[in-house]
Amino acid sequence: MNLISVVVPVYNAGPYLRQCLDSIAAQTYSHMEVILVDDASTDGSGQICKEYAERDERFQYVRFPANRGPSAARNEGVGRAAGAFLSFVDADDYVEPDLLEKLYRSLTESGADISTCGADGIRLESGPARTYSRAEAVCCLAKGAPFNHVPWGKLYCAELARACPFDENVFYSEDLLFLYEALKRSEKVSCIPDVLYHYVSREGSQMRSGMSGRKCTALAVQELVCRDAAIAFPKAEPHFRRLALETDRCMAMLTVKAGAEDGTAYAYLKKLSNDARRHFSWRALSLFPSKKDAAAALALCAGAVAFWGIAAAFLRLKGLKGG
Repeated sequence: MNLISVVVPVYNAGPYLRQCLDSIAAQTYSHMEVILVDDASTDGSGQICKEYAERDERFQYVRFPANRGPSAARNEGVGRAAGAFLSFVDADDYVEPDLLEKLYRSLTESGADISTCGADGIRLESGPARTYSRAEAVCCLAKGAPFNHVPWGKLYCAELARACPFDENVFYSEDLLFLYEALKRSEKVSCIPDVLYHYVSREGSQMRSGMSGRKCTALAVQELVCRDAAIAFPKAEPHFRRLALETDRCMAMLTVKAGAEDGTAYAYLKKLSNDARRHFSWRALSLFPSKKDAAAALALCAGAVAFWGIAAAFLRLKGLKGG
């Protein structure tokens, strides 16, 4: 039985952390190590991690002296991992007891380099596991289905994960960049329909606070992926452009609604409008699942002033209607 390394980046996840760690400890695939990387938490999360490391020899605990971000925490965990296979779990989420067992079986039986499963909000078609080629998997990533742009809920060959470390200078969409690079290096990806990972949305997450320079690092990621896909995976490129437009739209709406953490909100809105124009095509716009969101993306391409007026009016109307 091969060793599986589970990397858990931890930052101020106190109210959720025990549920997360208990769900990992209860895995039916017991030959594992769990690497808890505390990113200088200030809420007692470190003490909880220490408790689990002291009572369960499968758990390891390491703490950063200063906050470095989730990419650095994941890289630290990967660097310490001894397993032939590797998985990520976020500290505020929890998993089903057979997550690792089913992902491992799917990966080894199919000969894939990565296996993935269903998660909350990502419900796959019932039936047997399906295996995708590299090009098919990249298209799935671009479309966000049947698997999404996050590293969790997946099992990787450890050497593959080590070959594409997280960019520690990127603080938003770093997950997309990691997965794109991982899929480029994979031959096959196996996908099972079972919902085995439970994502918890908590207050204080990145997309609940105002716009910032850190969030804008996503724009460089989107441009890099789109340019590379245009050459390597041309069928996926329009879907990546749609994803970039959707990211710009979401951040622009956040800017109007929550303002900016640094700088001025209007300056960020102009930046997002320029980025949206760079990614715009009628093909990409046609791929939006929501006509309302497509219209908002088109308004953003028209300019910051136009989008601000439309978005502000929409939010006022939404407030009058009570939600």
